[in-house]
Amino acid sequence: MHRRTILAGAAAAAALPRFAIAQPAGSRVLRMVPQANLTSIDPIWTTANITRNHGFMVYDTLYGMDAEFNVQPQMAAGHVEEEGGRSVTITLRDELRFHDGEPVRAADCVASIARWMKRNPTGQKLESVVESLEVVDDKRLRFKLRRPFPMLVRGLASPTNPVCFMMPERVAKTDPFQQFRDPTGSGPFRFKQDEFNSGSLVVYERNPHYVPVSSGQPSLTAGPKIVHFDRVEWHIITDAATSAAALQQGEIDWFEQPPPEIQQLLRRNRQVSIEPIDPLPLSGILRFNHLHPPFNDKKMRQALLPAVDQADYMAAIVGADAAMYRTGVGFFTPGTPMASDAALGPLTGPRSIDRAKALLREAGYTNQPMRLIGPTDILAPSAMTQVAADMFRRLGMNADVALTDWGTVVQRRTSREPLERGGWSTLLTSFSSFEFLDPAGHTPLRGNGTAAWPGWPTIPRLEELRDAWFDAPNTAAQQAICREIQTVAMDELPYIPVGAYLSMTALRRNLTGRVPGFAIYWGLRRT
Repeated sequence: MHRRTILAGAAAAAALPRFAIAQPAGSRVLRMVPQANLTSIDPIWTTANITRNHGFMVYDTLYGMDAEFNVQPQMAAGHVEEEGGRSVTITLRDELRFHDGEPVRAADCVASIARWMKRNPTGQKLESVVESLEVVDDKRLRFKLRRPFPMLVRGLASPTNPVCFMMPERVAKTDPFQQFRDPTGSGPFRFKQDEFNSGSLVVYERNPHYVPVSSGQPSLTAGPKIVHFDRVEWHIITDAATSAAALQQGEIDWFEQPPPEIQQLLRRNRQVSIEPIDPLPLSGILRFNHLHPPFNDKKMRQALLPAVDQADYMAAIVGADAAMYRTGVGFFTPGTPMASDAALGPLTGPRSIDRAKALLREAGYTNQPMRLIGPTDILAPSAMTQVAADMFRRLGMNADVALTDWGTVVQRRTSREPLERGGWSTLLTSFSSFEFLDPAGHTPLRGNGTAAWPGWPTIPRLEELRDAWFDAPNTAAQQAICREIQTVAMDELPYIPVGAYLSMTALRRNLTGRVPGFAIYWGLRRT
């Protein structure tokens, strides 16, 4: 596999194209190049990280989660558990308002939680034990549970997609499987719909009425969300060299995902900092569509295992430096308590295209068509898709490689149609470290059929083990269950893990206060 070379040598620096942006007076505007184009503003409908990032700009949550994965109140003043944990009452903070000036009421929160429970993995589990979710008064809402659910508040705090954002009741009552268009939020920024130009510009303005929590330190999604910029602009620039030039010239402040060749160039500039956006690695996956041939057949999925070299996929994203990625990666974030090496032999043993070809023949592959969908404009999925396309070619599979922009991929992957009607067979993407910590919020590890994340695997044993994990009495018991979950997943293959990597970001050194984890904009200031 030969990766594209975006820049070659120092001479390329002199040839970088310019991207001129007028600089207004004051320096209260933050300009950045995000990881992808924003095509959906509904963070419940999609799990795309770019929409998750948009969501944290525009909405707030009842609870936040810090970098140590501890839960802290945000919009909630606190909660009270009664009846042995079967009744949980949450009280809202004072002075909470939506962007249109309306107060945030318990009825808004109830509707927001109800919509979130339909799409989020932890929310779906919570919904199964909720007897009622009711409004007590404008400031209080109450869960009545059939049995205690210790993960309730943690689920409301989780930054795992889809996030439990608080929206006006009229917005939150939208069918969770349909996208809304109303951008009214509860968070520290307001989305400028009148300036939105998908594929070009996304604009946010500071919400002057937002009241952050009064204590704590900013950490992941917890603590005071204090905004120091009046305006944030996302400039959608698909050419990495143009983005790098704009960053070096001070025309943009932040380049979220520079490719490795660009990172080498930017490291020479003393005004630019290259740093991990998240101290923990992100996980890459090769996802199957379980509804249609050829990968609705488990043996077809298993046949690919000897051909998957995690190092190839990860080096395509971050370059040849092995310190930047992890191999021998399973279904949980490396270096975290639930990760293990259980059943990973098919991924860690000798790699062999010939062996994979033989397994495909044994599985009954006779040149059936398949379709790999992927983007051209977002670093990690694009790089991994190129490696997968090369792997399918070497395997001799009848593969249609359909490359478009990331926004189109996000829309297209929701289609359950067969190939002849525009459907898909495989795709590659990556997830933030906190999304693969455990089974609670692990979206692509669900086996609940058409209610699952795109790919829609039906694997009852995964669901049984996930239920057991929620009921486990301690960490050791949870770890044992996660080993069994990984064993089942390596047999059934809802997806194939293709490694984990450190995602690097580039920003001007005069920006300070960045909160690690993902593209977070509160706390950030220019010095």
